[in-house]
Amino acid sequence: MKKTCFALTLAFAAATAFAQDSIAVRWHQVVGVITAPGVDNPIAGANDSNGNPTTIHSGAGPWTTRGGSARINLSTGEGAFNVEGLVMNGGVFTGTPGPVKSVIGTLVCSPNSPQQAVVDTTPVDLSPTGNAELSFKMTIPPACTNPLFLIRTTSGKWIATGAVPVISSAPAF
Repeated sequence: MKKTCFALTLAFAAATAFAQDSIAVRWHQVVGVITAPGVDNPIAGANDSNGNPTTIHSGAGPWTTRGGSARINLSTGEGAFNVEGLVMNGGVFTGTPGPVKSVIGTLVCSPNSPQQAVVDTTPVDLSPTGNAELSFKMTIPPACTNPLFLIRTTSGKWIATGAVPVISSAPAF
């Protein structure tokens, strides 16, 4: 009986060690940046550890989406995003991505604070109808509070964002 109890205790301890929950953040909607042509709507305006500004400027003009979502496991760095119908809204490129051929996903941790960190995915192609999807793994800073998710052009301008983040304890995905 003692051997059985000891074996069960060891099995439970091992299972507990491997079943630790991860912190995940999900954005169930991706929306385009709504700015007037020629107006900047910057985000995340803190300085990095070297005192350099890490402001991310908005893309020129308004963008819209039909849908999309993003998720990132803040414990493992695994994540994915998709966007549908990311197109310009106004001007000669209305209804198309215009000259934007690829995008990156950007996680902004602790925005507008001295601990702010900006982590980018690799670029992914944006279809002529504004669709893109990417699964990725990134290195997450130890402290990632109030996370933001942006979709940016490869030149660094943000053109869409994850709306209404939901942070939860969840198994790794």
